Amino acid sequence: MTPPIQPRPVPSLRRRSAPAVLLPVAVLLAACTSGTPQSGAAPPAPATSSAEISHVHGVGIDPADDALFVATHEGLFEVVDGGSAALVSPVMDLMGFTVAGPGHFLASGHPGRTVDLPQPMGLIESTDGGRTWSPVSRQGQSDFHALTTSAAGVLGYDGTLVRSSDGTTWEEVTIPTEPHTLTASPTGELVLATTAQGLLRSTDGGGTWALVDDAPLLQVVDWAGADAEVAGVDPSGVVWTSSDGGVTWRQGARLGSAPQAVALAVGEDGVPRVVVATAEALVESVDGGQTFDVVVEW
Repeated sequence: MTPPIQPRPVPSLRRRSAPAVLLPVAVLLAACTSGTPQSGAAPPAPATSSAEISHVHGVGIDPADDALFVATHEGLFEVVDGGSAALVSPVMDLMGFTVAGPGHFLASGHPGRTVDLPQPMGLIESTDGGRTWSPVSRQGQSDFHALTTSAAGVLGYDGTLVRSSDGTTWEEVTIPTEPHTLTASPTGELVLATTAQGLLRSTDGGGTWALVDDAPLLQVVDWAGADAEVAGVDPSGVVWTSSDGGVTWRQGARLGSAPQAVALAVGEDGVPRVVVATAEALVESVDGGQTFDVVVEW
């Protein structure tokens, strides 16, 4: 494991010593597939190929073992030994993705050809680290492009912002403009939304919103599972972190590539671990976003 890196005045990306990245072959998604709601099919046996992950919608850190997961157009991938990524889920388009607990994930999007779930899939759930999936609610109704979960429940955007305390009964709430990403504090009371107009912050679980004065224009944002640590990345690839729930921000590394997703966790040492998916690679920081290593290249 890469030892902690001392911050440098001008952070840069470093590539870990690893063999060439091999990614599983993914069948193209059938966006108009429909079917009877039931558990997702078993995942295909991982293959090795030079096929690329076409686009990343979400990144997650499993608190069970700190494993990294990448939600994509082709399904859910897990980062494995040697710096490669293995497909662990059925082939499906995971538009929204969030980690709800150890081995427990929530997602949304469109089924692949072998997945017997409606189009769109609504809110779906995995309790075995993404290997199988079951419908929860809103099947055939919602394709959540932004999704977050907390102790208060689930908040998602499918053209309308909706929230649920149990994942099955939903209420509509208002938001001034379309969110690109949503993230909630562990209790769910505080919520952040990245938008084209700026960073929005809610102090009542998404009921009302206000622009955060002087916040960077972030494209993606994520809240750690404890305390008030938040990380975000702006469209140019500059990493930003906050220790007060998104009120004030510190600039970190310049990744040199637009972000597709971000994940944040705080280890036992109290140092934030920041993982960012860009158009070129999955990169990771173990020094609070000051320097990054390349984990997987697409």
